[in-house]
Amino acid sequence: MRLPLTGVTVVSLEQAVAAPYATRQLADLGARVIKVERPGEGDFARRYDTTVHGHSSYFVWLNRSKESLTLDLKDPRGREVLHGLLDGADVFVANLAPGAAERLGLGPDTVTEHRPRLITCTVSGYGGTGPWADRKAYDLLVQCQTGLVSLTGTPEATARTGISVADIAAGMYAYSGVLTALYTRATTGTAHPVEVSLFEALAEWMGQPAYYTRYGGTQPPRLGTRHATIAPYGAYRAADGQEVLFSVQNEREWAALCAEFLGRPELTGDPRFATGSDRVAHRAELDAIVAARCARSRAGEILTGLRAIGVACAGVNDVAAFLDHPVLSGRDRWREVAVPGGAVVEALLPPADLGGVPARMDPVPAVGEHTEAILAELGRSPAEIAALRADGVI
Repeated sequence: MRLPLTGVTVVSLEQAVAAPYATRQLADLGARVIKVERPGEGDFARRYDTTVHGHSSYFVWLNRSKESLTLDLKDPRGREVLHGLLDGADVFVANLAPGAAERLGLGPDTVTEHRPRLITCTVSGYGGTGPWADRKAYDLLVQCQTGLVSLTGTPEATARTGISVADIAAGMYAYSGVLTALYTRATTGTAHPVEVSLFEALAEWMGQPAYYTRYGGTQPPRLGTRHATIAPYGAYRAADGQEVLFSVQNEREWAALCAEFLGRPELTGDPRFATGSDRVAHRAELDAIVAARCARSRAGEILTGLRAIGVACAGVNDVAAFLDHPVLSGRDRWREVAVPGGAVVEALLPPADLGGVPARMDPVPAVGEHTEAILAELGRSPAEIAALRADGVI
């Protein structure tokens, strides 16, 4: 079956998480993604860990279905090869250190000067202009700068989120930006450049606490699993030591919780808990009542009871339990993907299902695995390829 982006070629100077996440999703849809890496070592994310059959968990997650080409871009011959690729490309993605692409003559304006149909996508830390344009940015730094860390954790201590949320946010906006640019080019003939920064991507995700702080005068408190503006909402410990998380979203659910689960229907008329705002204001008292009730039953019994009265609830899984989740197996979400060395790993299908269109789940490439084939496509002879390799250009 022809995938939606079949025929689209993406050349990417990428490393770490944000840009590789964007281009992997383009590859999922059928785009040919040529990943340009450093000769020898490749993308430094290849060495973050060695837990997946000797490979990095980050790299395996982010780089299936791509081709790996190694090039020394500080060598004019390496840049010549790259320019040859860009002549036939639709999209050029770069997330290098600040100013690096421009120093190599690979900035958006330069590469599109004689390639009006080339869509450029630049991923940076704080944007290509402005007072912080020259600063490096990693995920946790951006979590700190946007205020996310100040919202995450307990009243006693802040915490980073458990995943690379700034990188993922930037990767998602780069992906959707490229798709939008491809659509615009197809419908108008104009290729618009795309620019995404980690800071501005995560800033968008901070919208609700930003409004709450600016117009409420104080930022939402750090409450662990509790919710700053809804109560009861959070994880409570059951009699068997397991945690159960549930949320009451409206007055109907609150009345049902009081009558059917807490066994205290009179609480619906208690002025401390009459409205959502009242329940948040008296959260400590309410949590004590709910916690005492949960401590009398096992987690499974609590979940059964809450589901019966229409209150959304769930156990608090660890990652191993997530991997065995019945929704993933019941909906056939796992596929096998090959990694360098001949091993196979399980990978989740992309979350957006397109009816009648199978997902592309091709292998994760070894460093430079496709270098010779790509150079041959560009018309380089075996002798020329051997010379480039001997000189360390590839």
